[in-house]
Amino acid sequence: MKGMRFLPSGTKIPFISFHKLSFVVSGLLMVASLGLFFAVGLNYGIDFRGGTLIEIRSKSGPADLKSLRSQLGGLGLGDVQIQEFGEKTDVLIRIEQQPGGEKNQQQAIQKVKSTLGDTVDYRRVEVVGPTVSGELIQSGAIAVVVAILAVLIYIWLRFEWQFSVGAVAALVHDVVLTIGVFCALQLEFGLSIIAAILTIVGYSLNDTVVVYDRVRENLRKYKKMALPELIDLSVNETLSRTILTSVTTLLALFSLYIFGGEVIRGFTFAMIWGVIVGTYSSIFVAAPLLLRLEVKRDWSGLGGAKVKEPAAGKA
Repeated sequence: MKGMRFLPSGTKIPFISFHKLSFVVSGLLMVASLGLFFAVGLNYGIDFRGGTLIEIRSKSGPADLKSLRSQLGGLGLGDVQIQEFGEKTDVLIRIEQQPGGEKNQQQAIQKVKSTLGDTVDYRRVEVVGPTVSGELIQSGAIAVVVAILAVLIYIWLRFEWQFSVGAVAALVHDVVLTIGVFCALQLEFGLSIIAAILTIVGYSLNDTVVVYDRVRENLRKYKKMALPELIDLSVNETLSRTILTSVTTLLALFSLYIFGGEVIRGFTFAMIWGVIVGTYSSIFVAAPLLLRLEVKRDWSGLGGAKVKEPAAGKA
C-alpha cells in the first residue's frame, strides 16, 4: 500500500488556522449562488419546462444549422432552439411547450418531420407536458431534501449531533454551490443533474465520514491534545486517502466529459464540480465546524467533557 500513497506520510498542514478564511469564502460563495438562483434562475431543460425534444442525424454529411433554423423557424411553433449535438451530423431540436395539450405537441412533431422529410434520421423524440414537468421539479427538490435529512439522522445516530450538523452543513454547501455554478453558466438543468446532485451528496458524505471517524478515534486516543491540533492531525492522517480518491474519480469523470458525448456532458460536469467542492468542504467546512460546535472529548458519554478550544498542548 506504500506505493499507493499519494502524499508523503506525516504531513502537518495547519488546516484549522485557515478555517476563518474558508468560512468567509464559503459564505460569500453560498450567498452569491443563492443570489444568482433568485435573480437569474436555472436554465431548466425540457424535463422541467415542458416541451418537445427531437434528436436527428443528417444523412448527407454535416448538418446545416442555418438552413434548419430557416426551415423550422417559419412553422409557427414559438421558440425553436437548434444546436449541434456531439458529431457534426447530429442536431438537437428543442421546441417550447405548445398550447392546447398533448394533441398539439404531436402536431408540432409532425410539422417538423414533414418539413425535414427523409433527409434525416430521427434518433430520439421526447415530449414532456407542463403537469409532468411541475411534478418533476417538486419530486426532484423533495429527493434532495430527503437525502440531506437522512444524512442528518444517520450521522446523529452513528456519531453525535455536532458531527451531524457539520456533515449536513457541508452537504448544503456543496448543493448550493452546484446550483450556483449552473445559474452562473446557464447550463441546462434537467433530471440528470438532480441525479448528479444526489450522487454528490453521497460522495461528499463518504469523504466527511472518513475524516469524522478519524477525529472520533483521536478524541479517545489523545486525551490532552488541544482540539484544533487534534482536528489538524485527523485531517492530515486522512489527507492522502481523500486526495487519492478525488483524483482517481476526477480522472474517470474527465474521460466521460471529453469522450462521453453531449447526452451525459451536463451530468459529468456537475459530478466534476461536486467532487471538487465536496473534497474542499470535507476539509475546510465539515472538520472546522467541530471546533465551533464544541464537540465532546468523548462523544459516547463515558465520562468525557466538552472541549472549548484549549491552548495548544501535546498528546
